[in-house]
Amino acid sequence: MRSGSLASVALLAASALAAPTRQHPIVHKESPYNKDYKDPYDHKIDTYGDGIQPLPMGNGQGTDMLGPRNKDRERQNPDLVRPPTTDHGTMKNMRWSMADSHIRIEENSWTRQTTVRELPTSVELAGVNMRLDEGVIRELHWHKEAEWAYVLEGEVRITALDTEGGSFIDDLKKGDLWYFPSGHPHSLQGLSPYGSEFLLIFDSGGFSEDSTFILSDWLAHTPKSVIAENFRLPPELFKALPEKEKYMFQGSIPGPIKDETPKNFKKSKLQFTHRMLEQEPKNATGGRVRITDSTNFEISKTVAAAHLDIDPGAMREMHWHPNADEWSFVIRGRARVTVFAAEGNARTFDYMAGDVGIVPRNMGHFIENLSDDEPLEMLEIFRADKFQDFSLFQWMGETPKRLVKDHLFQHDPEIGEKFWKAVESAESDVIKSPRPKDEDEYAEEL
Repeated sequence: MRSGSLASVALLAASALAAPTRQHPIVHKESPYNKDYKDPYDHKIDTYGDGIQPLPMGNGQGTDMLGPRNKDRERQNPDLVRPPTTDHGTMKNMRWSMADSHIRIEENSWTRQTTVRELPTSVELAGVNMRLDEGVIRELHWHKEAEWAYVLEGEVRITALDTEGGSFIDDLKKGDLWYFPSGHPHSLQGLSPYGSEFLLIFDSGGFSEDSTFILSDWLAHTPKSVIAENFRLPPELFKALPEKEKYMFQGSIPGPIKDETPKNFKKSKLQFTHRMLEQEPKNATGGRVRITDSTNFEISKTVAAAHLDIDPGAMREMHWHPNADEWSFVIRGRARVTVFAAEGNARTFDYMAGDVGIVPRNMGHFIENLSDDEPLEMLEIFRADKFQDFSLFQWMGETPKRLVKDHLFQHDPEIGEKFWKAVESAESDVIKSPRPKDEDEYAEEL
């Protein structure tokens, strides 16, 4: 054998014994999911919008992933894959997607729900997402719980009866609300041309849409002789009654309300509906807020809500709610929320359209629009008669300057003075516009 061949064999043998070299699956060095990537400020990353695959690495920590993965879920929840360095401790889950809820499919309709069974932290409120096609009826029924609703798309007709025998009929469109107090009978029907989809909120996390009191179910479990006596008609007439609940079913197409009003119609003194999106919004530097509670929707005694339009890159300021848990629902866009639970515990969650979020009362949090080019629209909902929150910004500005500086910047008076000038107006900016970055910050980040 030639000496050159022997050298080649020796080289191959040495290579076989050497430790294998494994490359991290990073597309480019500048990826925010590179072990060498430094971000001391934990900036947001819109992995879903930017098409980036998150990995549990950065700031010199972590490594890549080798096992089975759900990459779509990872892109939807980047702050679970690589949490901010400020996250700490253990916290119950505060996020659920309606996409993970079981759907009950009926005739030209469907319904799905998020309750304490799907999301254990949803203890104060439960949510139901329902779709009724044109003419489809959610049959006459009532609940132990009060029902609040927001129309997501389309048009729907509602009917209701009050405790004095007064009746109510109204047609609602996108952005409108209704509220039925506990025990008040009502119905829903999708209108032309394509029906409606809406979010129902019930003032108990243990609610189940399957446990409502339904007209056909009641009559199917009542002797025909009793029904006959009640309506003063022969019992044989009631052989045609449904044998079980109808729940949601295709009905005839309704005409104008004026043509369908019963002969003995007595208009209710109660206003069961409200045009939320027609309210004049509170304009902030980074978006718009509309608040609806018992002060402007009097009948809504157990549910208060805020509708948020958060501009690209903007954030709902740091705040907390003293009177109720927050039950939020994302209508469009993507959000990042960090929940501070005291005792050093904090955890960050990411949300997309159709997701439900929980923030227990008094826990500090913010809502950040993850996208820099798409708006974020969502609802904040509370089991309360009034909307209440505390602004961190306002708190700082209305606290004596000396006390604020001693708390936060005791050892750096110069920075303390800059902070005080920023907050001394004490004016809460509910949704803050993106802060312009100066050249020094860009240089530091690079």
